[in-house]
Amino acid sequence: MELVKEIIRSEKLGKSFYLRDPLTVARDLLGKIFVKKEKNNILLGRIVEVEAYDGAIDESAHSYIGKTKRNAVMFEEGGLLYVYFTYGVHFCANVVTGKKDEGTAVLLRAFEPLNNFELLAQRRFGKKDITLKEKINLTNGPGKICQAFGISREENGESLLGDKIYILDSVEVPENKIVQTTRIGIKKSTELPWRFYISDNPYVSRK
Repeated sequence: MELVKEIIRSEKLGKSFYLRDPLTVARDLLGKIFVKKEKNNILLGRIVEVEAYDGAIDESAHSYIGKTKRNAVMFEEGGLLYVYFTYGVHFCANVVTGKKDEGTAVLLRAFEPLNNFELLAQRRFGKKDITLKEKINLTNGPGKICQAFGISREENGESLLGDKIYILDSVEVPENKIVQTTRIGIKKSTELPWRFYISDNPYVSRK
């Protein structure tokens, strides 16, 4: 009931939220509620871990090499979803930030799932009844998010200002609950402290 009340009170993040630099957007995305509307379901996940990427100075960013067919969405104006396929295994979803042609985005690394647990479990584990450990593992990684929320190439370029996928404002996470550290799972620009997560949330992928 409290979750329903919070969502009813919440407003969709507007265009101006996404037009800022990726580090600011990344930090401010923590605690916000990601929404994906499907034909018969609405999926909700609280954003608890993110990573910023900036092709101007960041060798690990897809945009560092310049605009290509694969990363073209990343060069659009902020407020879109950039989805890519990696390692031939899974999809990853990013929030495009900044102005057109800047090539900046924020990787969605972990969600706290908020509803439709059986559907998420079926997509992730092929079963509806799961253990507490499996529940923690539903969306605590970028590939896991996309698998559980059914995000694939079809969602690449989707506007976050529309009615299919969007992000709701929420209670601001206190500064003392936000951890800023280096990113994980990359081999270049590893020294940049561009990963942010909520310190006491069990759904963070790695602390």
